[in-house]
Amino acid sequence: MKTSVNPEVWKQFDENDVTHSMGHYLMAIRDLLKARGYARVTDVASHLEVSRSSASTALASLKKKGLVDEDDNHFLRLSPRGEAIALQIVRNHLVLENFFRHILGVEEEQALVDACKMEHLLSPETSYRLLALVQTLQNDEELRRRAIEGVNGQVCQQPEECPICSDTNPCPMDKSLSALRKNPI
Repeated sequence: MKTSVNPEVWKQFDENDVTHSMGHYLMAIRDLLKARGYARVTDVASHLEVSRSSASTALASLKKKGLVDEDDNHFLRLSPRGEAIALQIVRNHLVLENFFRHILGVEEEQALVDACKMEHLLSPETSYRLLALVQTLQNDEELRRRAIEGVNGQVCQQPEECPICSDTNPCPMDKSLSALRKNPI
């Protein structure tokens, strides 16, 4: 099984409109606008627990990309494109966190960490399909119960023929979850 990705695919990662950090700045502005009705550089810095100079540098980059606007009174707002990107990241985070916690049974803190790591990487299509899966499982108690039991009791029956196990011997399913938490590698 070929595990390397086509170079054109992984190069797209570097071509994202925003970095993970920039995404958090967009979400901070969005959060502040919802909570207070305004956002300034100092508010964003405080919200993200970064220095004012770090926030100012990051926001200058977002303004240059046309994702953030600043008026004469130094109040920030998201451009329509900035709002759309922030909203997609928020949606992705919520979908991932919900999937990890309520479907896979991952502990809350770990689900939050993992969702934060992945939130800015999902395409809208993948996010939509994952949300549809989560909603399907949440709306069908019996199906969800069986899925969770399957995840918790999963054992790879034919590691030689499994497209994952055959290329990553030993099979990752050979370790218990508690063993993985202690020694993930």
